[in-house]
Amino acid sequence: MKTQYSILALSLCLSASTFAATATPLAAEKGYSGEISLQTGFASVRSNLNTYGDASISDLNQSASSHSDSLILPLGNITYTFDDLNRQVYAGMNRSDIAVGNLVMEIGARQKLASGTVLDVSFIPGFITKDVWADPFKTGANRDKTDARTTALRFKVDNIGGTSISLDSAYSFNNVDNDKAGASRGLSRQQQDLLRRDSTAFFIKADFRQPLSATSFLKPAFSMTTAEADGSANSYIAYGAEVTYFKVLDRNLLALTASYSNRDYEAVNPVFNKARTDNEFGLFAAYEHKNFMGWQNWSFISLAGLGMSESNIDFYDSKQYMMSVGMNYQFQ
Repeated sequence: MKTQYSILALSLCLSASTFAATATPLAAEKGYSGEISLQTGFASVRSNLNTYGDASISDLNQSASSHSDSLILPLGNITYTFDDLNRQVYAGMNRSDIAVGNLVMEIGARQKLASGTVLDVSFIPGFITKDVWADPFKTGANRDKTDARTTALRFKVDNIGGTSISLDSAYSFNNVDNDKAGASRGLSRQQQDLLRRDSTAFFIKADFRQPLSATSFLKPAFSMTTAEADGSANSYIAYGAEVTYFKVLDRNLLALTASYSNRDYEAVNPVFNKARTDNEFGLFAAYEHKNFMGWQNWSFISLAGLGMSESNIDFYDSKQYMMSVGMNYQFQ
């Protein structure tokens, strides 16, 4: 779902996905396994919607301020594999998501079938909130913060029929506490209702792996997202495409991802008197050096990302980038 969030929420470890093998179990042995990561770095965001930026803006047409800060990111995951080695339960961040720049904390279960297909069902809890502006369009005075949260159900089908084709889908519930969008603009009640941000969204993505050599492959993906918001000016349909290049060389793992999406909103935004259209671009790189300095199960990891959004409404233009380094420990 995508992230749909930003590269600032990126996690701390990398997976070089391997080619599917029908007879290969989910794990080599039963029991607990997982990893713990700690990474530090910096990030910068230029956006009128960033609550770490200027609380007060004088004009809705002014350029967004830029805010930079350091990052300390502790993350990880844990998995339990059952006796038959084809059933698992897990909690945390999936390595394959992280490798392409998505952060999703989930609790779930997966089952591998005799055909090689892996069924994966998970729940993404909404206990992690993020700050948003209660009324992002307020000018001439400080804007107040409020909480937003997303809860979702996710269903994945990997290596369908033992092939390299996979599907990923999610249904999410998105809520903004104390939503006052447009309250400061002298709009009618009906116009303010068009700006309400509580929503449900459905996301689906298909991808496949195309081998290039014994140690590298491409992974193109295509996605669609539909969102139905309480305010139709925030309802949209989005189409996206991305391609990831994976390379394994001895103990070095590299993933490079480029992405693009187009998002068209359903109704006219009464603040700007036009319907919003966004074009989003992203670049992301993830690197891992396994057994760093000869330390077994320890890896050096590094992430770097750039994302930007260009809108037909200048207020929504944004740009962000990050870079980080750290260590990852795997246990079993």
